[in-house]
Amino acid sequence: MVWLSSESLVICFFMTAHVIPVESRLKRIKSTQLDDNEGAFLSSNIFGNSVDLRSKRTPKVTGFEPGDKATDFKVTTLDGEFVYPPPTETQGSLIIHAFTNKSGFLECMWNSESSLVSLVQGLPETTQVLFLSLDDSSVSDALWMREQVHGVAMKRKKEILSRLHFSPVPVFALGNWIPSVLYSWGCTGHNCGFSQAVFSSPLWKMPVIVKRLDARYDWLTGRWGQRTNQLIYAGNGCEPSPSVTGAVAWVSEGNCSFFTKVQNMAKSNASGVLVYALRGSPIKDMNCVADECFEPIGIPAAMVHLEPSVAQALLHGQLVNVSFQTTPSPNFFFGIDQQGSLSEMGWFLYPTFKFINWQAQWFDYYDSLQNRLQSPAKVVSVYDKAQMQGEEGAVITLDMPSDMLDFDMLELDTSLSCPGQRDSTCAHWDHTVQLYVCCDHFSLYCNMELGRWITPFRRGTGRWLTDVSPLLPLFNSGRCTFTMKTVAWAMPWVVSLNLRFSHINQTGNPRDKLYPFKLLSLYRGGTFDKSYNKKYEPIKFTVPASTKKVELYSVITGHGSDENGCGEFCVTSHHFLVNGVFNNTRIFDSAGSALGCAMRVGEGAVPNEHGTWLYGRGGWCDGLQVNPWRINITNQVDISGYEANTLLYLGLYGGKDPNPARDPGYIVMFSYLVFYK
Repeated sequence: MVWLSSESLVICFFMTAHVIPVESRLKRIKSTQLDDNEGAFLSSNIFGNSVDLRSKRTPKVTGFEPGDKATDFKVTTLDGEFVYPPPTETQGSLIIHAFTNKSGFLECMWNSESSLVSLVQGLPETTQVLFLSLDDSSVSDALWMREQVHGVAMKRKKEILSRLHFSPVPVFALGNWIPSVLYSWGCTGHNCGFSQAVFSSPLWKMPVIVKRLDARYDWLTGRWGQRTNQLIYAGNGCEPSPSVTGAVAWVSEGNCSFFTKVQNMAKSNASGVLVYALRGSPIKDMNCVADECFEPIGIPAAMVHLEPSVAQALLHGQLVNVSFQTTPSPNFFFGIDQQGSLSEMGWFLYPTFKFINWQAQWFDYYDSLQNRLQSPAKVVSVYDKAQMQGEEGAVITLDMPSDMLDFDMLELDTSLSCPGQRDSTCAHWDHTVQLYVCCDHFSLYCNMELGRWITPFRRGTGRWLTDVSPLLPLFNSGRCTFTMKTVAWAMPWVVSLNLRFSHINQTGNPRDKLYPFKLLSLYRGGTFDKSYNKKYEPIKFTVPASTKKVELYSVITGHGSDENGCGEFCVTSHHFLVNGVFNNTRIFDSAGSALGCAMRVGEGAVPNEHGTWLYGRGGWCDGLQVNPWRINITNQVDISGYEANTLLYLGLYGGKDPNPARDPGYIVMFSYLVFYK
């Protein structure tokens, strides 16, 4: 009901001698990314203060930055009152969502059954959601939102309704600190900013401005520019139309897929496509389906409501022009984790409640991590918010505890953050981060990789605990140099790292405990081309005396992209052949899958990053540690020490040696044999 079209109403704001018309029924959309070099946008918040809505330039408001503690508040709801923190012994996380009818993105998010089903079925049981409205229509908005959710929940998961709270009080009348967060944080990205189409005609006194929802960016390579385009009617777009050459095509919804419409208009040399929704229908998420997604199209496309004045003008052959703009907005989403800390929620790349679920899942992961960090351990601080950048990275030399080798477990407690508290201060790209250790400059173990992570893409949160216990023999001296680095040209990251030495919970009998005492360095990666496997020879080894267990330990990731997407997005297999009989295989079978990394948020993958963070990768995900791959091969080798064993590694694509025609990718690998006694 809140998304239906109405006749245009123009509101004018008078500023000196200029008149700025804005259509009152603007309904917001998934915005395009604003360039970092664009000027700051200023708006007035509900308190009459000037607020910079560009998050990079938002003034510091004490107590209202990500990471700050949320204070108590109460909000009237349709069912009574919501109180934070909840009067329960266990405090879960809270998501706050402010709806506005000015957003095409939110309109689609709330009218899509699949989006609502994902909220009902995927929201963690530890999470509550408070739904608010930014508009004067907050009472009807709250009733409508509750009705939308109830219709889905009653069929599938009725119990979730006790954790969903709908307030009829508009944000500007809440009387607490929530409006300050929404307005001062501001919002730019795929889930925010009022993305709009601006129609004009020589016969009109005022332009008509409507909300738009851009089609999924991952199959459209074109972007709306700043220039004004002529709008040409092209029917339903299910057939090519030569008349739209150089213009934006105006086509109706239905009769064929969105992909077909946009493809036909691209073939007709249109500069873009506007699909208008059928009368009484909501704006929809325009996406490709199945094999369509493998055929990128070089023009932009968006969906809008049927605008009567535009339709009438085109029907009578009048000239209509269209341009595109994004007006800054308050933020629509923020979270409070189980520790009571405020949190940004990143980009929602398309309109679905899945992005809320993923953030809530990460809150659960982080809460579990905090509990794990309470377990007993000898903690050695390596980096404490050190800046990592440039050729050297972050380097430090430390005296290690004398009893470190008495322990049989070593975990890396690692966090990556940004120079500022906002995501906007974070590095624009994802990069591989490697930690090297050297405890004896004359040893073969010097500058071996101890840990590996991938930075989040434009998000400032990430903390992981990685078990690297088999690498304890790298600490063969009491004084060690640690180097953590990524590519030299990357923007800075702030790193913290603690080494946690502890005991594996075995039987308690000292005779049953095994300690790694020796490593044998094996294979590295390299350029993933037809010569990749030719450089590898079998490695012969004998098992050291007193060995009780032999383990294969490797950390492997694929990067780059040839015509097959290798090695980042292609499925590769990595084979360690022991004694010509045993094939120990690691397959990156989720590489290239649509949600391969989104499914790992519960393991610590940072959610709602920029870019294509959701897709599966070759052994890694943005914003996640790279877990070591460990295989017990004791029964595959001669452990007596009298007979020599052989081991050979092969990396394959499609079961064969890689053979790219262009731009070969590469494999980053450290691999060892670990001997225990």
